[in-house]
Amino acid sequence: MIAAASGRAAAPSRALVTVSVMLATIMQALDTTIANVALPHMQGTMSATQDQISWVLTSYIVAAAIATPLTGFLAGRIGRTRLFLWSVAGFTVASMLCGAAQSLPQMVTFRLLQGIFGASLVPLSQSVLLDTYPPEKRGGAMAMWGVGVMVGPILGPTLGGWLTEYYNWRWVFYINLPFGILSFLGILAFVRETSVDAMRKLDWMGFAMLSIAIGALQLALDRGESLDWLNSAEIITEFVLAGLGLYLFIVHMFTTERPFIEPGLFKDRNFAVGIVFIFVVGIVLLATLALLPPFLQGLMGYPVLTTGYVLAPRGLGTMVGMLLVGRLTGKVDERAMIFLGLALTAISLWEMSGFTTDVGVWTLVRTGITQGLGLGFIFVPLSTVAFATLAPRYRNEGTAMFSLMRNIGSSIGISVVMTRLAQATQANHSVLAESVTPFRPLVQFPQAWDPTSPAGLAALNGEVTRQAATMAFLQDFRMMMLVVLLALPLLLLLRGSRGARQSGAAHVMD
Repeated sequence: MIAAASGRAAAPSRALVTVSVMLATIMQALDTTIANVALPHMQGTMSATQDQISWVLTSYIVAAAIATPLTGFLAGRIGRTRLFLWSVAGFTVASMLCGAAQSLPQMVTFRLLQGIFGASLVPLSQSVLLDTYPPEKRGGAMAMWGVGVMVGPILGPTLGGWLTEYYNWRWVFYINLPFGILSFLGILAFVRETSVDAMRKLDWMGFAMLSIAIGALQLALDRGESLDWLNSAEIITEFVLAGLGLYLFIVHMFTTERPFIEPGLFKDRNFAVGIVFIFVVGIVLLATLALLPPFLQGLMGYPVLTTGYVLAPRGLGTMVGMLLVGRLTGKVDERAMIFLGLALTAISLWEMSGFTTDVGVWTLVRTGITQGLGLGFIFVPLSTVAFATLAPRYRNEGTAMFSLMRNIGSSIGISVVMTRLAQATQANHSVLAESVTPFRPLVQFPQAWDPTSPAGLAALNGEVTRQAATMAFLQDFRMMMLVVLLALPLLLLLRGSRGARQSGAAHVMD
């Protein structure tokens, strides 16, 4: 309670604390997707192959994943505010270096630095807000925080496409400078330092095993599709390392005196269920974003900017949902709001599973807004109830684990849907091609698809491939709908924040 009290700001300064940490959150969240659109332009500038330029994304993802669990230890060892300032400054400088990079090795190195410094920004901002606001106002605080975490990745491709189209891909990184400066000054002025445990030692064995597990898993997920998964010795090696590293980490965690991550963190039922839920949210959030741009651009012929504009209302829906939840917190049970969010998300995915390549813009926007609302109604109450009874001493580690599970869910979700998309396209093409033959009396070919001429045969195969890909996209949307529905029973394991706090208080008194 001492750490929580020391971090609790007076009411007039809460808004300034919120703005300061939110700027850092938005800056980091935008960078998870903003560079994706600019990759082809970077590839031309640096004369890189498709496989080489993908390391611009892979290096950032792997570095951030490995560094995220360190947040709790570093915050306790050097102080949360001091770590926050170093992270913001390092991330901003690394962003400038990325924008000025002249070669691929330079870009990959600077993206590694960006991932290392950016890993702590989201969990630290959540931890600061949880300590700044009293329990009855944390729902509104998590709503503001969630806007940055959830809307940033959604708007990233739109902003990245606009900057690349009208300026230069380097501005995708330079845009972080004003956010970084304002956030640094605000944190320096308004965020109070927490107590420091100068005697705290790092469990190097635990950190090394967890880093190997996370790093190997992220590499396998990111490179698996291009290397044909288990047909590649590299991917098999990475999966073996990930499994072995996780096993040794768990064994070490339960047998050492001062583990890297304390097992007591997972004894809180709401937190344990919450990280499973946020894993599912991570799958749906970025997996859908990974599918929609190729669907709109590759099958419907939308230009990059139009695609960004069509996807932007999804972020608006998320923002509206979070602000509504902020007002409803304390009046409506969090579990009811999460149920509503899951239902809205499932409905939107069900409607998306019926898309055709002639779907109208309004339908695309409406389903995006519906899904955004659903994610907003899930994320904020989930963030509140997951930490309702978690002991304050676990808060830094808990927020880091919360962010880590969301990121791993996103990585797994993207890998699964993109792999299934490629495999389903091939399977669908095979099935459709069996039916498209001049020997079937009911099949009539227009002149442009005349299978007796090379040009007509190529055009016919292109249309079959297009239809096969469309079916594969719809199958992916249906699969994600099932994932959301399967998460519904987890609500039975959650306790509302009010009941959870009372239970926790009674337990402390006993």
